[in-house]
Amino acid sequence: MFVIKHKKVFVIISIILVVLSISSIAYFGLKPGIDFKGGSLTEVEYKTTRPEQASIDKALLPLSLGETIIQPTGNLGYSIKTRAVTEAERAGIMKALGTDALEKSFTSIGPSVGAELVRKSIISFILVSLGIIFFIAYSFRKVSRVISSWKYGFIAIVTLIHDILIPVGVFAILSHVYGTEVDTLFVVAILTILGLSVSDTIVVFDRVRENIRIGNFKTFEETVWRSLEQVYTRSIATSSTVIIVLLALVFFGPASTKVFAMMLTAGMFLGTYSSIFLASPLLVMFNNMGKNK
Repeated sequence: MFVIKHKKVFVIISIILVVLSISSIAYFGLKPGIDFKGGSLTEVEYKTTRPEQASIDKALLPLSLGETIIQPTGNLGYSIKTRAVTEAERAGIMKALGTDALEKSFTSIGPSVGAELVRKSIISFILVSLGIIFFIAYSFRKVSRVISSWKYGFIAIVTLIHDILIPVGVFAILSHVYGTEVDTLFVVAILTILGLSVSDTIVVFDRVRENIRIGNFKTFEETVWRSLEQVYTRSIATSSTVIIVLLALVFFGPASTKVFAMMLTAGMFLGTYSSIFLASPLLVMFNNMGKNK
């Protein structure tokens, strides 16, 4: 009963975290990668010893490539992100890096392709959110006598926004401090968090639905409380096993997937948190609001 009794406290905590995240995004912004703004990505690997990053910066400076992001990959490689370059400039980059450098891959994306990715990403998010609302509203239609089925869907979307905004806010800080860029893996992570978050929330809501049907409890608050007692251990245990795997990927996985794994870890943790400490209190608060009308 602790969560339901102090429901306003947990809702306020969530609101504060969301506001801080929005402030972080507004102040620091998100740094789009070449997937979205266009540009070139050159991946190189050295045969023997990888030179210091400062020497790479110095070697590329005379080429006037504009903003250049250089990140180490593996033990001997670098990834070099620049504006879109011509074939002559591409050859100039390899020459500046020295004869010991081998080009592993080269990718060039135009601004129009990046704009199309942004558009598709936004559409994907909207369609997924609408699909979740309609699916939950339809699934919970038979228990709408207690609380309208669409409210379950609306609360699920509120928790989704909560679970997405906080990791994105943290990502904005990482983007400012470490130069981390938004790429297609970032979008995949966000869409994956959507699924993970709503999964935890539906587990709780489904138990509430079953207990409403059975009718063993006197009040709606008690029904939600007992439902939480029945599922929270399983939710935490399931999420913990996934988080352990994701943390292994963060600490021991390749550099290219670290940010992806960190986003999923944060999303998994917040999805479990919100299903217990946000979705359930909101369900009770919405029900109480309906009674007071």
